[in-house]
Amino acid sequence: MRGVRGGTVGAAAAACAVCCAAPVLTLLGIAATGAAATAFAAAFAGLVFALVVAVATVAAVVARRRQARRIACQDATPPGPVHVELRTRPQEL
Repeated sequence: MRGVRGGTVGAAAAACAVCCAAPVLTLLGIAATGAAATAFAAAFAGLVFALVVAVATVAAVVARRRQARRIACQDATPPGPVHVELRTRPQEL
């Protein structure tokens, strides 16, 4: 690089930074915003899924307990006393 002075290289680097700064920062901002939006969406979807699973679990437990309670409360005793007739044999003559 004979003949190119340090000032010229510095000026070229400064011009490049000024020219490219806005698009580069915009792309970095979009990438960071996109990554943040993706992370937020994943976290929100995870929370919603966890909420749905929790509600379904609670509903299943409540339904099973109600069914068990209903079965346990059914009357298991026979429908009343059993009528039995006792007869004697006729006497033989």
